[in-house]
Amino acid sequence: MVALVSQENVVALVSRTGRELQRYRKGRRQVVGCIPYRYKIEEKTWLGDLDELEVLVISSQKGKGMLFPKGGWELDESKKEAALRETIEEAGVRGIVGGKLGKWSFKSKTHDTFYEGYMFPLLVEEQLEFWPEQNVRQRTWMSVSEAREVCQHWWMKEALDRLVNRLTGQKLLGRETKQVLSCIAPDMSNCQI
Repeated sequence: MVALVSQENVVALVSRTGRELQRYRKGRRQVVGCIPYRYKIEEKTWLGDLDELEVLVISSQKGKGMLFPKGGWELDESKKEAALRETIEEAGVRGIVGGKLGKWSFKSKTHDTFYEGYMFPLLVEEQLEFWPEQNVRQRTWMSVSEAREVCQHWWMKEALDRLVNRLTGQKLLGRETKQVLSCIAPDMSNCQI
């Protein structure tokens, strides 16, 4: 008997290694990553209060610090594909990758080179039981303030701030849109703008 398995549900249990396929621009290694997040209340689509939001941080392989999943952007993938792959490999979660939070230039702590890093938000839909780096990393859900405190990279903290601003901005946009739509009512009695 042969069973067919959908490729989208399959996760390789080995991380990509080596730098043969890595992207470089003007001598700077290109890295991508995600800030995995979830709402404490399921079915939530906007941020009403920072206490409703959790982000996933992982332990560093080389030190004692915590960070968001990130790694090399390779030649055979888009930025978003690379960010999702790195997040699956390092943190064991997958979900919806949002629009880019930004681009940062930073110096490597272990190598005397500069990198360019791109970060994306990832709304977590699935937390995997097994993932490639589960034996070398710890993953921890925490509040935004806790993550900002333990994250070892300044540029990742800045990306986290941008994510929070984006999520709170969606809430404000949603409320303003509702007010505008209520003014379109035939008698205009609900108009408060």
